[in-house]
Amino acid sequence: MLIDGRLVGVDRVFPSTNPATGEVIGYAPHASASDARTAVAAARRAFDTTTWATDVELRIRCLTQLHEALVRHREELRALTIAEVGATGMLTDGPQLETPIGIVRYYADLLTTYPMSEDLGEIDSMGQRHHRWVEKEAAGVVGAIVGYNYPNQLALAKLAPALAAGCAVVLKGAPDTPLITLALGELIVNETDIPPGVVNVLSSPSPEVGAALTTSPDVDVITFTGSTATGRRVMASASETVKKVFLELGGKSAAIILDDADYQTCAMMAAFMITSHAGQGCAQTSRLLVPRAHHDDIVELVRQNFGLITHGDPADPATFMGPLISERQRDKVDAMVQRAVAAGATLVTGGHRMDPGYFYAPTLLTHVDPDSEIAQEEVFGPVLVVLPYDDDDDAVRIANNSIYGLSGAVFGSRDRAIALARWVRTGTFSINGGNYSAPDSPFGGYKQSGIGREMGVAGFEEYLEFKTLAEVVA
Repeated sequence: MLIDGRLVGVDRVFPSTNPATGEVIGYAPHASASDARTAVAAARRAFDTTTWATDVELRIRCLTQLHEALVRHREELRALTIAEVGATGMLTDGPQLETPIGIVRYYADLLTTYPMSEDLGEIDSMGQRHHRWVEKEAAGVVGAIVGYNYPNQLALAKLAPALAAGCAVVLKGAPDTPLITLALGELIVNETDIPPGVVNVLSSPSPEVGAALTTSPDVDVITFTGSTATGRRVMASASETVKKVFLELGGKSAAIILDDADYQTCAMMAAFMITSHAGQGCAQTSRLLVPRAHHDDIVELVRQNFGLITHGDPADPATFMGPLISERQRDKVDAMVQRAVAAGATLVTGGHRMDPGYFYAPTLLTHVDPDSEIAQEEVFGPVLVVLPYDDDDDAVRIANNSIYGLSGAVFGSRDRAIALARWVRTGTFSINGGNYSAPDSPFGGYKQSGIGREMGVAGFEEYLEFKTLAEVVA
């Protein structure tokens, strides 16, 4: 682990497993709550007693160094991401590695142009002239807790803007994918000028470490990515010290096929979207809304496309779908599918485990109650439910029938698709396959999919405080 500028170990360790084979690939330090408190104290000292928060040029240099280190070591990071996360090589060319590396470059560049003060002009008040302005300051010490599914993306989408803003960070990796996050700490201490204590990286399977961050009075900001259920607990814990919280949580996103869309293309995209990274993405579209009159035809097209999904060794370029992260997650996915079938859903294809490793067959369910568990709760697996609708208004109603509001998609004629997209209450939306994900694009959700935004200028400003000042000028 990285604590106060040093790479340190502890007496206890825990294993990290290759989900494609079930084999242990390494061991990570098992941090305790005491280790977390030590890391927070280091971050607090670094923020309060060094020039990190005020030295913009230093931050630009350090972010540039981190970006260059990530580029130099990208192939080692790629191999580790494939082995530990179960990500395919194709995904490491995008959101599993290359895109996150680009996030660091983006925030280094943003610092060269972003105005850290804003003039509000003058006003007359009580017979005097007053000049006012806003200064933007680092929010303080950040506790960053990331999920397992896209660990490079999640860590760097928190770390890069926090560092750019001048914050100090305690980053906790996910217990299922600790090694890839710990590798960031190794690069930081060995290949950048980031001062001791500004970045601390912990690993632990124990919830007490996250709790130590969320309840600490020395932590000013908590950023968390994970399930909505855990996010609620994080928010409640952070409320004890009224710290700033922003959350990137679950989703149950809907893809809507309009009756003027190309059904073959839509079926292919629906099948490939839900099986990308074995469905382990909070923004993936796991509900497919189809015109009632064309329900059976579209279901058959999706079934055929599911048959084209290749699975196996994630390092093999021919593999499209990798494994679920663990046996525990595979059992959870299977249990949800079996409960759905028992409740009356029709299993069109899939619905079974595949060995070796933690693979689960692409699964298609129809005749699903829109209010049932399988249509309302996040599965985090390659499971797609098909829901028929009667008209555009009905499609919007079904899409919005969710506690979540993270993402969505629509396929159809452009004007009609854009009009429909504006009625669906989500933080991101794809129109006819449009890709919104990039370092400059704010990402986050409505409703119980989260609070705040990551990436873009909006993601940077999550780590800032805005101080309004005024002086008498006449």
